[in-house]
Amino acid sequence: MNELFGINAFWWIVSGGVAMSLIAVAGSSTFFVLGDRLQSFLLPLVAFSAGALIGGAFLHMVPASISTGRDPIAIFLWLLIGFTLFLAIEQFLHWHHCRRAATDCKKPLTYLILLGDGLHNLIGGMAIAGTFLLDIRLGIAAWLAAAAHELPQELGDMGVLIYGGWEKKQALLFNFVSSLTFLIGGIFVYFVSLQADLWFLIPFAAGNFIYIGASDLIPEVNRHESLKVNLVHFLLFVVGLGLMLAVNLLLD
Repeated sequence: MNELFGINAFWWIVSGGVAMSLIAVAGSSTFFVLGDRLQSFLLPLVAFSAGALIGGAFLHMVPASISTGRDPIAIFLWLLIGFTLFLAIEQFLHWHHCRRAATDCKKPLTYLILLGDGLHNLIGGMAIAGTFLLDIRLGIAAWLAAAAHELPQELGDMGVLIYGGWEKKQALLFNFVSSLTFLIGGIFVYFVSLQADLWFLIPFAAGNFIYIGASDLIPEVNRHESLKVNLVHFLLFVVGLGLMLAVNLLLD
């Protein structure tokens, strides 16, 4: 039985899904607290989450995939599928976080933001559940990397919804509902795993993380006109990598 601290993988998956939804609510609520200070907090968080996502992929998921003894070509093919799928989500749903300024987004995009976010959470929940099923310690590392991304994502999404004319309570409610697909995806994968081997979800999740970190987050923080700000963002990116390395060492 795959257990840690006497808790089996199913309950780790459920707990992780519930916790991720609570983080989404907290992140959405923080939007109203920060107010005009949003941008000064948001971009440093984006830099940190980029490091955590990329560190989680390269320091946890890729090594874990290789350790299963699968064909390396198959492993990296699934990594590329995970990477490409998230590119497709952004290309065909026009899903993005509008972190630089909510005023860059148009009102009809609010529905696509929720649809894309729900799909993103569903796929993320499925992929991270797969890591819990392989090794709970790996699942914890993957969940931490994903959680680091959740706060800046929800701040950006709330900015878009409010700008698009949504009432505060309505925006909070629908943002929470879209986050629940993370839990749904995780539970679905757990029951499917009773009938099938889902090893491919580990490199698939790595591809998701690499795409989000390298393509969606880093471009937001690596071209600031201030050298000082760029340095702060770089250091926070390194801190995100360091967190994943520390988790690796502690869990081992």
